[in-house]
Amino acid sequence: MSAGAVGVRKRILIIEDEPDIVRGVRDALEFEGFEVLSAGDGRDGTRLAREKSPDCIVLDLMLPDANGYAVCEAIRGHNAVVPIIMLTARSQESDKIRGLEVGADDYVTKPFSVGELIARIKAIFRRLGRQTGVEEVIKIGTAEVNVRQHTVTRGRKTEPLTFYEVELVKLLHERAEQPVSRDELLEKIWGIQPHPANRTVDNFIVKLRRKIEDDQKRPRHIMTVYGYGYKLVP
Repeated sequence: MSAGAVGVRKRILIIEDEPDIVRGVRDALEFEGFEVLSAGDGRDGTRLAREKSPDCIVLDLMLPDANGYAVCEAIRGHNAVVPIIMLTARSQESDKIRGLEVGADDYVTKPFSVGELIARIKAIFRRLGRQTGVEEVIKIGTAEVNVRQHTVTRGRKTEPLTFYEVELVKLLHERAEQPVSRDELLEKIWGIQPHPANRTVDNFIVKLRRKIEDDQKRPRHIMTVYGYGYKLVP
């Protein structure tokens, strides 16, 4: 389904300094019916993210004036909800974890398939379109997750949640008390085929435990099912 088929064109912001990559991604996205904005550096990208309210951001890690981590943090400072997909030429696990920690929702390693990137973006919008019937507030122990505002409140502290953190909470909550495999979480939430070396789910679980558990080293609610996946004990 094209972006125009639902009547409202989704706006994608590309923050990337390589013209060939911007051109290729722009052409493919516009063919699919998306509106596309682009910026060649972090300063312009942050400004456009603030002024134009994109529906999704594709952010390169290596920019001429700043690294993508800093740009991601700056964007998250005024928009905790917009999905951010980070493009990186680095394949080290530590680089990807750092990207997730500063607020990126997903990452694609260069060289990448434009078709895969578009599939990830479309999957995000499909899930955002299925919000009806979802509980607005999910209680997990002493924490309350607001799935519409993308926040978690524990005691007097309220923190933002990224798009994929909310999706992870929602799916685990739908299957509360039941183990859900890493492979299923990866496929249903990120639209990624399972691979033994992919640690995306585990990295997001670590982030969620920091925000939801009273003691992240002794979790009582987001439980590991060893050799399989995770389960939620509300």
